[in-house]
Amino acid sequence: MLFNKQTYIERREILKKAVGNGLILLFGNNDTPVNYPNNVYKFRQDSSFLYYFGQHREGLVGIIDVDANKEFLIGNDIDIDDIIWTGPVDSVSDLADQVGVANSAPMSQLQQFINKAKEVGQTIHFLPPYRHDIMIQMSDLLGIHPYKLRESASLKLIHAVVDQRAVKSSDEIAEIEKACAIGYEMHTTAMRLCRPGVTEQYIAGVISGIASSHGCIVSFPSILSMHGEIMHGYPSPRPLESGRLILCDCGAETNENYCSDHTRTSPINGKFTSRQRDIYSIVEACHDHAMEIAKPGVKWLDVHMSVATLMTERLKELGLMKGNTEDAVRAGAHALFFPHGLGHMMGMDVHDMEGLGQQYVGFDDEVRPSTQFGTNCLRCGRRLQEGWVMTDEPGIYFIPALIDDWKAKGTNKEFLNFDKIETYKDFGGIRLEDDILITADGCRCLGDKIIPYHIDEVEQFIAENQTI
Repeated sequence: MLFNKQTYIERREILKKAVGNGLILLFGNNDTPVNYPNNVYKFRQDSSFLYYFGQHREGLVGIIDVDANKEFLIGNDIDIDDIIWTGPVDSVSDLADQVGVANSAPMSQLQQFINKAKEVGQTIHFLPPYRHDIMIQMSDLLGIHPYKLRESASLKLIHAVVDQRAVKSSDEIAEIEKACAIGYEMHTTAMRLCRPGVTEQYIAGVISGIASSHGCIVSFPSILSMHGEIMHGYPSPRPLESGRLILCDCGAETNENYCSDHTRTSPINGKFTSRQRDIYSIVEACHDHAMEIAKPGVKWLDVHMSVATLMTERLKELGLMKGNTEDAVRAGAHALFFPHGLGHMMGMDVHDMEGLGQQYVGFDDEVRPSTQFGTNCLRCGRRLQEGWVMTDEPGIYFIPALIDDWKAKGTNKEFLNFDKIETYKDFGGIRLEDDILITADGCRCLGDKIIPYHIDEVEQFIAENQTI
């Protein structure tokens, strides 16, 4: 438990007022076996359960009876057979008291709560499940087929949780900055190890070990590859090659499960070629442009499109694009190079609350998800609010299969110089990403130290710190 008791009490009070009535069910996670029951993955609590009930123990369910204004923590106490292996564990009653919950009960009584709620016609609110063991448990309790549970989830509860969790408190920001500090160590270590002959998997293993050494986990499987044009280019056993770039997208998750997420792209031999500088400088400018215009009240979709406009102008200067910039962006021609969104919310989940439904997290009645290629991958479009944490991650990629596909179909040919683009099919990709806090009048990068990303700073850092 990270925060004091009053924090969790206040969070649940806000949730009760937002939902208004009914019975709220918040399921914690169970241990997840790797290959047999007693060999399990490192436990990771459900984020929404953790946000409202604060406890990391497996096998717990939180109940908030809004109508009766009562709260319960449901779970079984650990018996002596388990204590031999795990050591003493607080009782469920003690866990409940630590977060200001007055009542507790064993798991065998959970069905009684559900049956009683059904008998009196009480609305039962639950969030969309994502783990199959929880789906089975919920299906047994509620009488809903596991495949129907996500569509049966409470929209009122989803909207209430999204609105509340999206705005980060000062304590939450401090915890995210701890994750950013670990992320800084991970990324600068990757830059130190970046040299010809070192394998992608070796670097990825070292930086994952940094997260573990802080008692943490990585906030997502580390992306580290010379093939930066592959969005999720996971590390291979291939040695790094001189003259190429290495893209590293990784982050840490603290013991309290707050995340960081940064990306850097570095020259493997320590020096950018002139062609790499040309493309890198565009991504660098787009990264900084987003930070200049992001502020409360501005639609994140508009920030994304403004970045796309700047990118298109600069790619035209290199002869890779042509025609009217506004028309090209409207047609989505830039998505050949930038086929993903500018960024996403971040917090206890690296794609914060994505499991609740991205259409509820990043969009609203004013801003709806796009169906256009590239922009359809934007995970958030609605107006920014003070206290939100977003990622700022523009990129330019030369994806041979996508280039071939568009060229063969003539897609956006009036805006793309395919002959020139062909000469870049061996380039790879460049992405730069930082975690930003939306402040009262703008935004700022999170973390006391900024991972080097300006061209001269990157080359200088590698030259002064490279090791193996």
